[in-house]
Amino acid sequence: MKLFAVAAMAALPLLASCSTASQLPTERLGSATVSLSNGVPAGTAQLLATGDIVSLTVAVSGIPAGPHGFHLHTTGRCERPGFQSAGGHLNPTGEGHGLEDDDGSHLGDLPNLVAQSTGLTTKTVMLRGTRQMILTELFDQDGTAVMIHADPDDGTSEPSGNAGRRIACGVLKRS
Repeated sequence: MKLFAVAAMAALPLLASCSTASQLPTERLGSATVSLSNGVPAGTAQLLATGDIVSLTVAVSGIPAGPHGFHLHTTGRCERPGFQSAGGHLNPTGEGHGLEDDDGSHLGDLPNLVAQSTGLTTKTVMLRGTRQMILTELFDQDGTAVMIHADPDDGTSEPSGNAGRRIACGVLKRS
């Protein structure tokens, strides 16, 4: 049943990419398989673009119910058990941390995910910046990781929102 739920969630971005003749086409730019800290695959992350707007859709299962910090990390490595190899938040412009920061958030700051009591969650977020800047930063020499934390990001604490340990990680790969 879990495998079916993950497969169904993974198909959501494909359905979202359908467009009519009057809409801009959606292009798949990259994806990641997101795995739990025990190595079990939990779902996917899809990087999509419509014109200059870039979005990231994550669909995962098997995480504890409730809110979780959700970030892009500087290095495309997800070595278990703690995913420390992914480095810190992706912050190419040196901005302060947090969606509540007066000067705005950085590229790696994403809204918290909220998992249902079943452990399922899906979320689509629009990334900050131009398409070219985002692609340059995400697919640089050492890549980028999508990270889910045990606790919610508090939106203000430097440098990472006090979101706790890293519980799921995926390496973005260019399509």
